Amino acid sequence: QVQLVESGGGLAQPGGSLRLSCVASGFVFSSSAMSWARQAPGEGLEWVSGFYMNGKPTYYVDSVKGRFTISRDNAKNTVYLQMNSLKPEDTGTYYCVKGPPTVASYSQPWGQGTQVTVSS
Repeated sequence: QVQLVESGGGLAQPGGSLRLSCVASGFVFSSSAMSWARQAPGEGLEWVSGFYMNGKPTYYVDSVKGRFTISRDNAKNTVYLQMNSLKPEDTGTYYCVKGPPTVASYSQPWGQGTQVTVSS
């Protein structure tokens, strides 16, 4: 079955960096759109970044543009989220999602989440 296992979360200081990884299995990774979503404490889910597979440009939510970079290594079945210049408002649980950053992907497989805390 589909499995998505995130890692790389933790505590970072404002201005610091973290790199999240998501190892996927159970499906043809190279053919799948992949995304990252997050949920801040007491807030709803938010798409952070994601790949489409239809030629649309990679998505970034406005608040992370220029600071976060999504990438993938199809040979390792892994998608990454490099997070630089972290801010306290980046705090939350980050989820790897099988699918593009769209409403339809809410019904697709999600990872268990990895916690990111940005605090001094």
